[in-house]
Amino acid sequence: MYIPPHFQETDPQQIRDLIAAAPLASIVAQTESGLIANHIPLLSTPDGALIGHIAQANDMHRLIRDGQEVLAIFRGEDAYVSPNFYPTKPEHHRHVPTWNYQVVHIYGEIRFQHDEKSRRAAVGLLTRMQERRLNGDAAWRMADAPADYMQQMLDHIVALRITITRTLAKSKLSQNRGERDFTGVVSGLRKSGHEALARCMEASRHDMQGKG
Repeated sequence: MYIPPHFQETDPQQIRDLIAAAPLASIVAQTESGLIANHIPLLSTPDGALIGHIAQANDMHRLIRDGQEVLAIFRGEDAYVSPNFYPTKPEHHRHVPTWNYQVVHIYGEIRFQHDEKSRRAAVGLLTRMQERRLNGDAAWRMADAPADYMQQMLDHIVALRITITRTLAKSKLSQNRGERDFTGVVSGLRKSGHEALARCMEASRHDMQGKG
C-alpha cells in the first residue's frame, strides 16, 4: 500500500479503534487455485492476535495452508472529496477531486482450529463484543439458544487465528491541507451525508494539534 508520510497512521490506539469499529476484514491469500478473498469479521485478542470463524463448507480452510501468510484488510469510513469543498478554490483553482479514507493492512500467519474450545471462543468473543455494543444489558448470549441447536451450529464452523507479523495503516484525512480548506472539507462531507468521516477528521486534527 502506498502511504505518503503525512498519511501514515502510527498510533496503535487509532489502529485498534479502527479494527474494532470496522471488524469485517477482507482476507486475501495466494493458493494453488490462485488468489482468493473472503470477507470475515475478525476481532483482536488480548495477546494481540486476530480470531474469527468461517463456515466449514467454505473451502478457505482447505485452500490455505496452516502457517501461510495472509493479508487482512480493514476499511473504515471513506468518501469522495470535491474541489468545491475548498474555500480557496475560487482564488487559484488549483484543486482536483480526491478521496478520504482510513484503512489498515495486517499481514500474519493464519492457522485453522477445528477443536470445540477454539470454535466456542471465536463465536463467544464476536457475540460478546457486538451484542453489548448493540443491545447493552439485553445482549444475546450463546446460552440463550437451545444447547443442541448451538452445538449443531458450532459443528459447522471452523475457527481461525492470525498471528500478526506486520501492520500498515493509512489515514487520508486532508492532513496536508491548510486550516481553511480542512474545515471546508469537513463541512462538505457533513453536507453530503458523511458525518462519521467528518468526525474522524476533526478527532485526528485535534490529536495532531495536541501532539504539536
